[in-house]
Amino acid sequence: MSKKIKPNKYKPVTKEGEILKSDSGIVIDFCIKCIMTVAFISILSLASIFIYDFITQSDFFNIKKVEISGTKRIFKDDILKLANLTGDENIYGLNLFTIEKLIASHPWIQSAYVKRNLSSVLSISIIEQKPLAIVKIKNLADILINTQGQPFKEYDPLKDHLKNLPIITGLDLTNTNNQYAFNGTLFNSIMNFLQTGESGNVRQINGDDRTGITIEANDIYNRLSSYEQGTVQIRLGFNNFKAKLKKAKKISDYIDKNFPTKTICAMDLFNIKKVFIKTKMNDALHNNLEKGV
Repeated sequence: MSKKIKPNKYKPVTKEGEILKSDSGIVIDFCIKCIMTVAFISILSLASIFIYDFITQSDFFNIKKVEISGTKRIFKDDILKLANLTGDENIYGLNLFTIEKLIASHPWIQSAYVKRNLSSVLSISIIEQKPLAIVKIKNLADILINTQGQPFKEYDPLKDHLKNLPIITGLDLTNTNNQYAFNGTLFNSIMNFLQTGESGNVRQINGDDRTGITIEANDIYNRLSSYEQGTVQIRLGFNNFKAKLKKAKKISDYIDKNFPTKTICAMDLFNIKKVFIKTKMNDALHNNLEKGV
């Protein structure tokens, strides 16, 4: 009697008409799939390159309009010249980052942002420098600093047309990483003073590493004063500027009320608790006495 053969559940059983694939057939299928994938990617890449070249080189997508905002000092033509834009460029062929860098190279421009619109309009947004003061340095050209205290250009009174900016003396430039800037305790004190909002009447700020800052302010501290009469010199030291200027006004009111014949020439508020003032005879009263009035 023949022994009954038990099926092996771990080995696939061929059914009638079914042929198991060989290892070589699986390899061939895999190779065909790889070839088809590579071919598809190649065709897609070529199509993408063709479309990109068409979009970036076609005259249909040339710049139709350039919109510039944020400028007060710089003319539109100057910005277009900086950016090397003639209006004939394809808007999608432009490197916006390069254009931003070219525009920002202008000393009066702090930063620039460029974007393109689907309607072939190129938009350029400009942020200009905001001058805060003029710094005079011995044996060097005068320098303009912005509201962050950074020097951004040499001051040209004929071209810059700036009025009522305070003039700073007593500072020196330092070179850090091949970039010139102002640093130190004295400079920080000057910046703190300028940012208090109390510098509207200040014509000049004189800095000294030992005694701090001394301002020359328009004469608002004498009752009979006028712009032509000059300035009042006030030593403020290194800090506490608002409180010191508030005390200077109280002193001027006190002198005006109790000593009307006196005019304040200078004040020393380095130590707010120990103030010194310098006065002189009121010029208007002195002239009237000479005339016999």
